[in-house]
Amino acid sequence: MSDDDYVYDEASGEWVPALQLAAGGVAADDDATVVRDAVGNVLADGDQVTLIKDLTVKGAGQTLKRGTVIKSIRLTGDAQEIDCKFDGIKGLVLRAEFVRKR
Repeated sequence: MSDDDYVYDEASGEWVPALQLAAGGVAADDDATVVRDAVGNVLADGDQVTLIKDLTVKGAGQTLKRGTVIKSIRLTGDAQEIDCKFDGIKGLVLRAEFVRKR
């Protein structure tokens, strides 16, 4: 193997030097995306969050007020989006920067 050889690592989705892969591979990422709220707390599936800002929901004609509690969130693959349910709004996705862990 020379310095110019690269191998596609399916675990990380990146091209890595063949020498690095032969020497022990790349550090495992565990495919776990860390989602943090507005103040830096780590969020997990099932957590309750509180809105820190009034948010206008597009398509629903409704505004969620600051202090509204959202129960039982679900994490998506994105580090900044959380999926949740709220009365009268289907498919609500919130940005993590607008919530605080309860």
